[in-house]
Amino acid sequence: MKPGVLKSAIRNNRVLKAELQTKANVGILDLRRVPEPEAMAGEEDVEAYASGIALRHLEALDEEFVDRALSLGVDSGLVLDVGTGPGQIPIKLALRNPSFIIHAIDISDAMLRKAALDAGQWGVDMRILLNRGDAKDIPYEPATFDLVLCNSVLHHASDPVRLIREMARVCKPSGALLLRDLRRPNRLICRFHLRRHGKFYEGKMKELFEASVRSAYTLRELRELVCDSQVPRLKTVCMGAAHIGFQRRSNCGLRIAD
Repeated sequence: MKPGVLKSAIRNNRVLKAELQTKANVGILDLRRVPEPEAMAGEEDVEAYASGIALRHLEALDEEFVDRALSLGVDSGLVLDVGTGPGQIPIKLALRNPSFIIHAIDISDAMLRKAALDAGQWGVDMRILLNRGDAKDIPYEPATFDLVLCNSVLHHASDPVRLIREMARVCKPSGALLLRDLRRPNRLICRFHLRRHGKFYEGKMKELFEASVRSAYTLRELRELVCDSQVPRLKTVCMGAAHIGFQRRSNCGLRIAD
């Protein structure tokens, strides 16, 4: 068997195994996960993110994410944002830390155009490099970045374990990692959860939010994905009532065990 075919077969087997494991773990109160498409590619999706009250709420969430990123011990160097969408997180990072050079990738050309426009309006376009790229095959060499970020992408990934491994691959061994995603509630509180956390959205954005929640993972499932990835030093955490994720602090200056 050719190496490329073997690699694809192994990956497909891992995805199938994860899907079967998820089904096997579904309990009487568990809300079954409904996968979403990998890309948000349409101009309509971009406009939904730019709508009034939704934008204000998303900006507050992004500020929380940036606060957490800045607490991981990286003060300067190269940063990568995986699945940057309209680029709000790189823009906020660039504004708050002029010592960062930030690369940001997305598979949606519409999102990248919006990100480029906004970066120019905020005057940080010279420190943010936008590229088309897939989270499953990040187009950078190993150990390139001091800080690798990923926000609200995991539930879109067809192979979430590979996404986690790719983040770790392009991060320096002493570098920091941060991923955040929505949290899927159980069936008992699903309606309450959607009402409480979806009250900031309307129309298309509300539709996108509810689909994303149903496609997201539980904390238990995220721990299993992190375990399967075999990436060292990742800590899974709750990030408020609506989000979960993992993080790894920089240990720059400390000796990395062989």
